[in-house]
Amino acid sequence: MFVLGLTGSIGMGKSTAARFFSEAGVAVHDADSAVHRLYQGEAAALIEAAFPGTTADGKVDRIKLAARVLDDAAAMRRLEAVIHPLVGESEKKFLAKAAERGDRIVVLDIPLLLETGAEQRVDAVVVVSANPQVQRARVLGRPGMNEAKLDAVLAKQLPDSEKRRRAHFVVDTSGSHDSTRAQVHGILRAVAGLPGRFA
Repeated sequence: MFVLGLTGSIGMGKSTAARFFSEAGVAVHDADSAVHRLYQGEAAALIEAAFPGTTADGKVDRIKLAARVLDDAAAMRRLEAVIHPLVGESEKKFLAKAAERGDRIVVLDIPLLLETGAEQRVDAVVVVSANPQVQRARVLGRPGMNEAKLDAVLAKQLPDSEKRRRAHFVVDTSGSHDSTRAQVHGILRAVAGLPGRFA
């Protein structure tokens, strides 16, 4: 089974690329979605213990939690110490099920893949990219987003140029959806039949 690691900076079109992998019949494990599920369930009590007052009705209040950790590096590390192992377990279960099904290719969608060293867990890195003007226009069009927030997010992510340098494949989403979809299918053709870590 060949494991593709999908990543990309904010506003680059990673969710769109992930959707095209799914449309092509490839199972995708979305780390962000896993965190959302955990916040609705098993992580809530652990987070409440670490950050009292950040949950309600057994669910994490994301706004309250963000207010507690965003500008506090030590608090962010405490949160990551709770969440990362749980997301890791979710990923392991996903890979085990995919292997049982006999999947030939799977995708791990991890926003901070390169920043956290997660590329060690994949066979090839796919970086989703776009030109900076397209990126900024996309992000600034989101509700509640502004230049300062965007710059703060980008400061925590590797520069796009560095991500592209470390990629095995780059998907440029500056063009149409059809162009992006064609690039995704090209990647799948390129890795079809290659031995992966679960071969």
